Amino acid sequence: MTVDYDIVIIGGSLAGYYAALAATQLRATVALVEPKVDYGFTHHHALTEIGKLAQKLNDAPSFGIHATHTHTSEECHISMAWQEAMLYAQCVASNLKEQHSPAILAARGVDVIVGSGEFQSSPQLAFAVNNRLLRARTYLLATGSRPEIPEIEGLQATSYLTLSNIWQSLKGTALPKNWVILGGIPQSIEIAQTLARFGCSVTLVVKHPYILPYLDPEIAMLLQGQLEIEGVRVLTKKSVTQVRLIEDKKWIQAGDKAIETDEILVATGHQPNLESLNLATVGVKWHRRSLVVNDKLQTTNHRIFACGDVIGGYDFANIANYEAKIALNNALFFPRLRVNYCSIPWAMFSVPMLAQVGLTEAQAKRQFGRDQVLILRQYFKTVAAAQLRDETTGMCKLIVLRNGEILGASILGSESGELINLIALTISQKIKVKDLANLSPVYPSFSEIIEQTAREWSKQKLNSNIALQEFLEGFFHFRRNWNL
Repeated sequence: MTVDYDIVIIGGSLAGYYAALAATQLRATVALVEPKVDYGFTHHHALTEIGKLAQKLNDAPSFGIHATHTHTSEECHISMAWQEAMLYAQCVASNLKEQHSPAILAARGVDVIVGSGEFQSSPQLAFAVNNRLLRARTYLLATGSRPEIPEIEGLQATSYLTLSNIWQSLKGTALPKNWVILGGIPQSIEIAQTLARFGCSVTLVVKHPYILPYLDPEIAMLLQGQLEIEGVRVLTKKSVTQVRLIEDKKWIQAGDKAIETDEILVATGHQPNLESLNLATVGVKWHRRSLVVNDKLQTTNHRIFACGDVIGGYDFANIANYEAKIALNNALFFPRLRVNYCSIPWAMFSVPMLAQVGLTEAQAKRQFGRDQVLILRQYFKTVAAAQLRDETTGMCKLIVLRNGEILGASILGSESGELINLIALTISQKIKVKDLANLSPVYPSFSEIIEQTAREWSKQKLNSNIALQEFLEGFFHFRRNWNL
């Protein structure tokens, strides 16, 4: 069989771009079949940063900083701020889009093919696009996902927004005042907080007991409290049963509550972009929300690999890039690498930021037994850097075995996205918690929270060892009475 490429990557997701560039660095011939890429996530992150800055400006008087006020009405001021924020977000998105332009990829050796296509199995496995057959030794699916729309009575008859069109729809318009956001996923929580910081009235409706189903409950309650302090109304354990348009007003029935709103954002989850690829013809199986892959990221056709949110899970770029690295190496060489998510962190861009890696408390106790797991906690209010910046909300929680092996961590607090990377490294390198306790971080810095939390391990070990406590007391009593 003759092939045109070592690998054909299908999908213009960031994971697809990452894999394409990595393949060229390995001197492989690669084609990237790229549908139109959505850079809405960039608007989302840019507006989150602006919301954080706006909150800081609101808190400035507590630092002794006072701004002069104009005679402009508050409503007009908020409207102008929103349009300027959207303009800034558009500029950031344009800059990133330029960095991933077809011209730049082509200059680095990637054959970029714009268009949609499908697999064919006869006379041999190939990908057909733009009346052209792309033949490769292996293929990588990085097509990403799109919002999943739940079946709710009246929803389709009522206009609503999704994660893929929210920022495009709000471009050049006034920001709606009242919002209802459906769904407990990281992006829905981030957007709820951002809109609240732009002066909106926001209700977040979640069907689970906590705002995120797989989050440590202790951390989830802290985050929910912060959202409510900032004005987000959080309704947990509520299923939306109806949506109605009554006299040009949108109404939502969530459990026993009827809520009037200007705008609805549906953010309940994602489903993979797979339908148009003709996967059944080439023996690739998938479920409603994800492809079927093994731990080497091979689909049920051993020549077709996949990575990113097309295989399920939360939509996190760093996890998708990790999967792309594993899938690409297995596709280009002998398939021997296996995914292991134990040391891969993820973060949610809330304020304060939330980050997690490895097992939660509940998962660890189920897997190893309650008696073998120690829970170490420390609060950000004990950290000097947090006091200096008045960012004391949050906690660090380490999950460890009695022998000091670190199983996981959850951090809610400032700089947690950076702090979690250090803990992820310790897990991947099997560094014990006692070594974290021996850190001497820069003072003042937020890294102190890790050292302080790790020191709780030796305290708990000592408190549970009565014999050692008695020995130490006797030893120091003997020394105090020894004649020098």
